[in-house]
Amino acid sequence: VQLQASGGGMVQTGDSLRLSCAFTTTASSNAVGWFRQAPGKEREFVATISWNGDITSFADSVKGRFSISRDRAENMVYLQMNKLKPEDTAVYYCAASVSSIGSTEPQNYRPWGQGTQVTVSS
Repeated sequence: VQLQASGGGMVQTGDSLRLSCAFTTTASSNAVGWFRQAPGKEREFVATISWNGDITSFADSVKGRFSISRDRAENMVYLQMNKLKPEDTAVYYCAASVSSIGSTEPQNYRPWGQGTQVTVSS
């Protein structure tokens, strides 16, 4: 399984970004999660989506601002980030869950794709 995150950039407070995660077909029956890591902080859960897209979960810090979706035909997962805040600044990673439902714990995800930097200025 290989995953690649893309779509990061530098934006201002209140702007939107859409991150993309491309993965190989061998992850098509796995949940996919997004995590982020800011400098000096531990990696934290952002959102996850089940294998069929029916079940999603979000960190409290992004609820109501972020959404997650999945295109099974294209093996893509998207993280739509709206109303971005400076505290959203981090490297964002996507990863395949060991299960079809997903979880909030990073140890339940492998492998991890390369991250994409999101910087939100005030």
